[in-house]
Amino acid sequence: MTSKQSSESASRLHIAVLGAGKMGGILVQAFLRSGLFPREHVAATVAHESRATTLSKQFGITVTTDNLKAAKEADIILLGVKPQQMEDVVSGIAPALRPGKLLISFAASVKTSAIEEAAKCKISVIRAMPNTPAMVGAGITAIARGNFVTDQQLALAEQIFATVGRTVIVDEKHMDAVTGLSGSGPAFLYIIIEALAEAGVNVGLPRDIATLLAAQTTYGAAKMVLETGSHPALLKDEVTTPAGCTVEGILELEEGGLRVTLIKAVKRATARARELARS
Repeated sequence: MTSKQSSESASRLHIAVLGAGKMGGILVQAFLRSGLFPREHVAATVAHESRATTLSKQFGITVTTDNLKAAKEADIILLGVKPQQMEDVVSGIAPALRPGKLLISFAASVKTSAIEEAAKCKISVIRAMPNTPAMVGAGITAIARGNFVTDQQLALAEQIFATVGRTVIVDEKHMDAVTGLSGSGPAFLYIIIEALAEAGVNVGLPRDIATLLAAQTTYGAAKMVLETGSHPALLKDEVTTPAGCTVEGILELEEGGLRVTLIKAVKRATARARELARS
């Protein structure tokens, strides 16, 4: 299925985002901005009536507190509720579910098998893990398929999350690691950017300039990795001249254990995701 075919297919479908919180709201706005779904085919739900009224006016779509009604009218149902609410929400919309509909969950640590069981039918379930840079169209979303997902549905999920950045398909067994790396990773990188900016201030730069230099340098380095396809170690070596400034800084990073600390941070975040999946 080509991107054009997928887009044409999506334009005929109705989509509902159950739980239009932070990420759900980002996705709704991305659908409308990209034109992937017609505005009249997009709906959402929230917990409180006042919030539903506000979002309905803001987005120009139907927003209600009735999950079952929204699910009945949708071909694709995005589940953006909290992990501990997932079973109750899926059980509540079970009367609206049937084979052929597609459920996509972006709740951390909730397995596709748990959603399939709560749905009480052989329904297609996809598990997705987007991250917060989706807000500016620079996210990365990992996608894992459940037992009954077709290739066409998987391609449709890629098209949906491509509206907020890049996508990658993984086996579900890797989703906790994805949560620890790309899900938690932005927070780790914000600390690095903050530290670089503080260092700039410490050596005499104005704070706004130091922050801009740190953030754009981080962005540029990431773009180099993505667009050149080169290994980060090779790109690092291209910056590091013999007996120069950069190698002095790298020695300090290695002595301070930055590399090991970042590895441990991802491992700790992954372990926590696995704990949540078992709870």
